[in-house]
Amino acid sequence: MIDIETKNERSRNYLRAAYFRSPEWIPCAVGIMPATWKRHREQLEDVLLRHPGLFPEFERGRTDFDAVGDQRYVGGRFTDNWGCVWDNIAEGLDGVVVRSPLEDWERFPDWHPPDPITEGEGWGAPPDWDRLRRQCEDAKRTGLIAAGHLPHGFMYMRLYYLRRFENLMLDFGRDEPRLKDLIDVVLQYNLAAIGKTIECGVELIHFGDDLGMQKSLPISPAKWRRYLLPCYRRMFGLCTERGVEVYFHSDGHITEIIPDLIGAGVTILNPQVGANGLDGLARVAKGKVCVNLDLDRQLFPFAGPEQIADHIREAVARLDSPAGGLMLYAECEPDVPLANIRAICKTLEEVGGPC
Repeated sequence: MIDIETKNERSRNYLRAAYFRSPEWIPCAVGIMPATWKRHREQLEDVLLRHPGLFPEFERGRTDFDAVGDQRYVGGRFTDNWGCVWDNIAEGLDGVVVRSPLEDWERFPDWHPPDPITEGEGWGAPPDWDRLRRQCEDAKRTGLIAAGHLPHGFMYMRLYYLRRFENLMLDFGRDEPRLKDLIDVVLQYNLAAIGKTIECGVELIHFGDDLGMQKSLPISPAKWRRYLLPCYRRMFGLCTERGVEVYFHSDGHITEIIPDLIGAGVTILNPQVGANGLDGLARVAKGKVCVNLDLDRQLFPFAGPEQIADHIREAVARLDSPAGGLMLYAECEPDVPLANIRAICKTLEEVGGPC
């Protein structure tokens, strides 16, 4: 457990929410995708500047409206260090894998993963462990939470990047013997990366792996528990054994396996409300794990400002408690109108405060 008393006010409040220790406010954050900055530019700057309760450190002129982040967000094609070919037709949003190195199992014996310490995913520069170590030292010195992360799609998604989604589903359905070997290759890569991240002095690690689809898991909960739960137990267990907290994000419907994720060691869970529903999340997660609720991205482009405000307030009414255990996150894609972004910021500022 992170020492709350060594942290500054915002970090202390964040940890109190995570640990159910009566935070002073609900930690709230707004995620702006690179493509959203490219579309709205100075007008979006104006919105953020009007809400210092959410963005206390935001300053005009410091945002590069055309920056797109790592290689997956750049238009065109590239090949990552695993041999997966990515394509992106919407610069500033995430690309997709269009060619997989292990579509044919016959290639598996001659294929090798990248080195997690010296090479990494190949979505940008190689891992800079010295930089992460310095960042952790600086964070602790200033009362922030020293955080690290694994690349998004680090376990389950990497499997279908490598095999193609349809092939992977058949592998699960047929209990393909070689699948366990491939899972172990990806798991060992991740364990090495997690171990090195912990060595750098992190107190919390962000993990993201989209386990669900719109209305269900892509495979049965029984198959998920057989093939994948042991991986998350080992990876998250490595963190908890060393006193490092686990933040886990997943898009899609994951209601049935949330208890498994909690049991594996998740401290803060970031699920999507639209795919899981407030009733489902209240039933399986409220009071059991801190929920950083991913507000409804499928609502934001089409609803009016009042409907968005009602959505946020309903989430608070259903999932908040005096003890804490709730955070709110609103990701804004380029199809969200500025009026709706204003409504998101205004309402979050009314119900909570900055992360």
